[in-house]
Amino acid sequence: MYELHIANKNYSSWSLRPWLLMKALNIPFAETTHQFQGNNNADVFQHFSPTGRVPVLYDGAMAIWDSLAIAEYLAEIHAGVWPEEYQARAWARCAAAEMHAGFTRLRTMCPMNCGIRVKLTALPPELNADLARLDALWQQGLTQFGGPFLAGPDFSAADAFYAPVVFRVQSYGLPRSAAAQRWCQTMLALPAMEEG
Repeated sequence: MYELHIANKNYSSWSLRPWLLMKALNIPFAETTHQFQGNNNADVFQHFSPTGRVPVLYDGAMAIWDSLAIAEYLAEIHAGVWPEEYQARAWARCAAAEMHAGFTRLRTMCPMNCGIRVKLTALPPELNADLARLDALWQQGLTQFGGPFLAGPDFSAADAFYAPVVFRVQSYGLPRSAAAQRWCQTMLALPAMEEG
């Protein structure tokens, strides 16, 4: 059985992504949660993580670190990680990679914390730019592939990679289009999201 090493999913968007992906696709795994240790995370996590960071997936003795690498590893073995249709699959991979590498203003200005509700009094231009790109991306996927998930009728890794943004939308009351709001509601209704 896989073993997934993560931190608290309420605060660690990186941990939430592979956890949600595996839960939603019914891929069995054992979960080991580690507490953040401030500036000492790398030192404390070094005994199970090559980078001193989470998440890390173990398949036997083999460690797969980084949320995107975990998704790709699982896709080699399990159906449903990426859409079956090749154009939807290509789009989903691009979207996941963009989330993985981008949206730094959103990450820094609206930190992940599922338990808070904050009304932002102003949206700086940098944050507005990230939110506009998110909305355009989500609308593109929903329109092109028909929804209700980002890359078509079935949940995929693309949805898992944007799941932390759903919680940020909820926490900070971030603006979104009607289509984006429907996708957020679809995500929040997933049993794995409710469990997380």
